[in-house]
Amino acid sequence: MTQPANKWRAVCLLAMVASWPAFGQASALNGGPNTGGNGFKVGDGRLHATFDFETRYDSAAGYFPPPGNTDPNVVSDQLSGEALLHIRPGLRLELPGSKVSLNLMGHADYVHYTGLFTPGSTNTSHLEGLADLNLSFNKEGQVGVELMNHFQRSDRTRSVAIGAGVLSLFNEVRLHVPIRPGGGALEVTPQLAWGVELFQPLGALAPVGCGGPECDPALVDRFNYSDLRAGLNGRWRFLPKTAVVADVHVNLRNYTNGDSPNALVLQAKAGLAGLVTPKIAVTATMGWGQNLGEAVGGTLLAQLEASYLMSPTTTLKAGYARTLEPVAAFGQFRDDRGYLEGQALLGGRLTLRATTAFDYLSFQGDRRDTLFKLDVGPQYQFQKWLIGGAGYLLGTRASTATGGGINYSRHEGYVRMTVTY
Repeated sequence: MTQPANKWRAVCLLAMVASWPAFGQASALNGGPNTGGNGFKVGDGRLHATFDFETRYDSAAGYFPPPGNTDPNVVSDQLSGEALLHIRPGLRLELPGSKVSLNLMGHADYVHYTGLFTPGSTNTSHLEGLADLNLSFNKEGQVGVELMNHFQRSDRTRSVAIGAGVLSLFNEVRLHVPIRPGGGALEVTPQLAWGVELFQPLGALAPVGCGGPECDPALVDRFNYSDLRAGLNGRWRFLPKTAVVADVHVNLRNYTNGDSPNALVLQAKAGLAGLVTPKIAVTATMGWGQNLGEAVGGTLLAQLEASYLMSPTTTLKAGYARTLEPVAAFGQFRDDRGYLEGQALLGGRLTLRATTAFDYLSFQGDRRDTLFKLDVGPQYQFQKWLIGGAGYLLGTRASTATGGGINYSRHEGYVRMTVTY
């Protein structure tokens, strides 16, 4: 083994040891206690610098040369496990205001494949990142404007037809114009969004046994798309805690490469949302989705969700949803999804969180996929500027189509520390 590889292995082990005290006391840092930190004063707001360090084991990290392989042109058709390092420096800007408010957050994420479990994995180390912008005008007025942008580069794609081992570059800009005539009991929001997602493989070689574009580096760019969405969302609060809700939108999906059929999906649904009791909130909607593009098809849309406030700091949510979405190669797919989420804040510092979901995907044609996800873990706020986390994620996928990238079980465990100034 070369000296650089040994050096990175030593760094990885030291990092795991250094982060270990947080294990069992913290989890994924999405939500939970306020990260605090004084930051730098910018007008009426604050600019915060953040640094996030994570060690993670991923049992399906990617496709790498098989053990003992001497041919650099051969890659295993099985996803292999690896220990990863995530190094995420970032910034967060908060400028509150009744007339104009701005929230901006983002980070760069260097993902280093250590080679501890699969020596040939280090060449797939890469840069990921995320940035979110939310700019609001006249939030409390009768007519407001919200401009949002979401950018992400990640190995977790939005295309359900593609399996593991693929990098996604995604950007979406959204415009909302909330209109609140009278006292605000009625709110109508015209919406417009435009998104683009581009794909590239994590490795340069197709795994042995690959038989389709979902795992072939030469074909994965066939899933690249541009998505334009326009719609109207409405809410009428006819009782103090109950409202009629409605949503109508049209989705125009164009694919920049390959011969995937473009899609024009119209969705409309309506229902009720409100409190059944002081502790139970329910949302129930129903409607129809129809693809008016080349791959014609339609289905019933529905959502039934209930939230239970067990205590002021403990919530439980369960629900079922059916959606219709466009996708490359197949034209469209229907997703029947059941989910369960729970979160509890203990002592003002310790957050316990668990989410699970089951998806049954029905693609246009004969392909059917099932997905199961479980994400559990605690999170602990040591100081206003220091949060530690740990967690476990389980993801399983089974498909009537062949290929290791869409038929696998994925186990992930991580330890994370975040500093915010």
